[in-house]
Amino acid sequence: MGEARRRAQEGLTPRKKSSKKKRDIVDSPRVISWLPLTQKQRDQFFDITIKGGWIGIGLLVLIWIMVRFIGPAAGWWVPADLH
Repeated sequence: MGEARRRAQEGLTPRKKSSKKKRDIVDSPRVISWLPLTQKQRDQFFDITIKGGWIGIGLLVLIWIMVRFIGPAAGWWVPADLH
């Protein structure tokens, strides 16, 4: 028997859904009292930008390897310093 059906048969009220994410943001203190930005949101922003930076560095390295080594090896182009 499901929890909702059992509670209904016993005359209990439905369980309240807890929103942990919302509660964490609401409970987190603000960075500046008049700015609607919490410390939790600030930390999430830092995490996202750091991950994005590393992804950008990785893509830059992959593109450089392709332009410098893979393209010339496949005969797609010849680098200017090898003429």
